Amino acid sequence: MASGKLAAPFLALPRVTKRLLALTVDASLCVLTVWFAYYLRLDTWIALTGIHLLPVFVSLALALPIFISMGLYRAIFRYAGMSAFLTVMKAIGIYGIAFATIFTAVSVPGVPRTVGILQPLLLLIAIGLSRIGTRAWLGGAYLRVLGGEATSRVLIYGAGTAGRQLAGALSGSTQLRVMGFLDDDTRLQGSIMNGVSIYDPASLVNLVDSLDVTDVLLAIPSANRKRRNEIIDLVRAAKVTVRTLPDLNDLAQGLVQVGDLRELDIDDLLGRDAVAPNQTLLARNVRDKVVMVTGAGGSIGSELCRQIVRLQPTLLLLVDQSEFALYRMQAELQKLLGTDVSAQEKVIPLLASVRDEKRMTEIMSAFAPDTVYHAAAYKHVPMVEFNVAEGVRNNVLGTLTTARVASACGVSAFVLISTDKAVRPTNVMGATKRLAEMVLQAMASACRQSGATINFAMVRFGNVLGSSGSVVPLFRQQILEGGPVTLTHADITRYFMTIPEAAQLVIQAGAMSDGGDVFVLDMGEPVRIYDLARRMIELSGLTVRDEKNPEGDIEISIVGLRPGEKLYEELLIGDNPRETQHPRIMKASEEFLALSALMERLLSLETALDSNDIAEARLILQSLVSGYVPEGDLVDHVFLRAKKVQIETNSVSY
Repeated sequence: MASGKLAAPFLALPRVTKRLLALTVDASLCVLTVWFAYYLRLDTWIALTGIHLLPVFVSLALALPIFISMGLYRAIFRYAGMSAFLTVMKAIGIYGIAFATIFTAVSVPGVPRTVGILQPLLLLIAIGLSRIGTRAWLGGAYLRVLGGEATSRVLIYGAGTAGRQLAGALSGSTQLRVMGFLDDDTRLQGSIMNGVSIYDPASLVNLVDSLDVTDVLLAIPSANRKRRNEIIDLVRAAKVTVRTLPDLNDLAQGLVQVGDLRELDIDDLLGRDAVAPNQTLLARNVRDKVVMVTGAGGSIGSELCRQIVRLQPTLLLLVDQSEFALYRMQAELQKLLGTDVSAQEKVIPLLASVRDEKRMTEIMSAFAPDTVYHAAAYKHVPMVEFNVAEGVRNNVLGTLTTARVASACGVSAFVLISTDKAVRPTNVMGATKRLAEMVLQAMASACRQSGATINFAMVRFGNVLGSSGSVVPLFRQQILEGGPVTLTHADITRYFMTIPEAAQLVIQAGAMSDGGDVFVLDMGEPVRIYDLARRMIELSGLTVRDEKNPEGDIEISIVGLRPGEKLYEELLIGDNPRETQHPRIMKASEEFLALSALMERLLSLETALDSNDIAEARLILQSLVSGYVPEGDLVDHVFLRAKKVQIETNSVSY
């Protein structure tokens, strides 16, 4: 643009030169406004000579020192805001009093008294307009120089406080230019705010074309998930990128910043709101108690630690066999606790495997935990299919070892983190988690008979957002790379829940247990992963490439189910869940074997594992776990390799 080209040389000038130029402009305005004041008073243009020239000298002698002393030339004009204009008004107010005192109150023969009043008013208007014009001209040019013509043109959905704050934060952005607001309030539609119009959201598709909009920013932090979904569905039709602000809790500490904008997560698409936690249940097994979390460096374990440390336990024991995960978790919790050294000392990292009975006994004997949250497990379905022996040892025998030690060391509450894949499993991971549940159910029954006080509980739920295996970050990365987005099956569905909500519900469920309870979290409606992938593509401002739209941007590629993967997950084996005092937590009634019978079968299972007889181990799992029907052949790497070597050896011997 021509104006941008003209502005570029001015923007390149040294700061001292720019200030001298501004000083010269203001001096010229002093002269011009004196001359115009004479015209308004005398109704004719006069020559500024003789006594008529005196107001010019007085104006320059008063105005320039006042302007300099009040910092008018230290401000960057292209960023001039309300505070800068208030400073201009104060400076000219002081100047006007002095100027009017000389030429109106005292008076000078030959100079009309009204000049002493008119000229300061004219100077205020002239200097104000000069600042506004400079901001409009150089400000826009400066952003174009920095950002080029690729600056995104955005609409802000929500003309409330958050929307206004966001628009203010974007006023100096080199990347985003606000073209208007969208708001459902009909009283606001058609109005002007922050210099831009407020539009009806129903006209979004037309606005995208007419204003060349590339992004819609959601500034509706107080809207519930249902309303957000309605808005997101509306925006999807416009084929623009959608970004959002965090919730009100994140905004409470200050004004909205451009950096607060984030990509939409599936969390924004769940269609239901989290239920506020019951603080009594949260604190019951944690506050003023010694709490242990196994698998503390994992997705759920780490969030449990974050939640627990806020509930003020006496000690928090972090147990993990991964040195890096343990170090990272300890560092995060120390940062969360700030400079409180005594609080930091209550977080104790402990390297250990839950399968190591001696090490677990040493830990529990030394620290005497009151509550154990057992999150340590191998959870990646294909990985466990490829490594069956380790999956069974860690998920089943590790749970048995930890539970035995906990019972022997006087632990009061033991909570197992389970999974929806334990219900009628088609994979080893799900079967091992159901068997781990059965171990605790059997131990709880035996404890009731013996009078032991330990309370065993299991909490079963589906996928958590942001976990190491979540599809959301994978899909987002694939979209950024231009696709394709890979999907195992077009009809696959999954339950989803946020990690913080899941962790809070786990803590609350464990506090409600009477011993041996299997709790099931209400995950809402299952999400069809194909629909999720499609929404993520469309909310990135792109289109899906398929048979109906061969010119689309991103293809969704179906790659086939992985070993052990199910099309859909369930949360209950039976159909008889019971309600609890929490609306999102149900109690299931699941059958199990008596401890003596179960231990006999587990011994056979361990024997099969020790001899690497994975086929036998899988048969034992099938006989133990109701509904376990493996899909596909064995794919355990070590078992198949050993079998191949054995066949080759026998062939050579023959």
